[in-house]
Amino acid sequence: MSSLIPETFSDLLSREKKAFAFLALVKTDGSPQVTPIWFDYDGTYFNFNTARGRLKDRLLHRHPRVAFVIQDPQNPYRYMQISGRVVGETEEGAVEQICDLCEKYHGHRNYPLRPGETRVTYRVVPERIQTMG
Repeated sequence: MSSLIPETFSDLLSREKKAFAFLALVKTDGSPQVTPIWFDYDGTYFNFNTARGRLKDRLLHRHPRVAFVIQDPQNPYRYMQISGRVVGETEEGAVEQICDLCEKYHGHRNYPLRPGETRVTYRVVPERIQTMG
């Protein structure tokens, strides 16, 4: 696990907690865009998934710096705020990753893929972490 993440907040990253992340990006006009997302953490990187051509995908290509908050579902006053940058993206294995995330959050792997949709996984390295609660 990254040394940036306090051990007392590592539960927010577990598969059992099912905490959502709220991803903040900057639109081309400078206004913020925030989306709740499914995520996983592999001990080094935060990973999330979207479809090619969606707003997140387009914005991440323009501005690969991100911020997101992971809120404790049992205590909304307890959260972790992460700032970081995208260090990778791949379509390879992205369908499997969204199915893994579906299993984490819904208990099954049957993610409803749309016809013609291309999934992509983004990898974010945390650079700053703040906690509350």
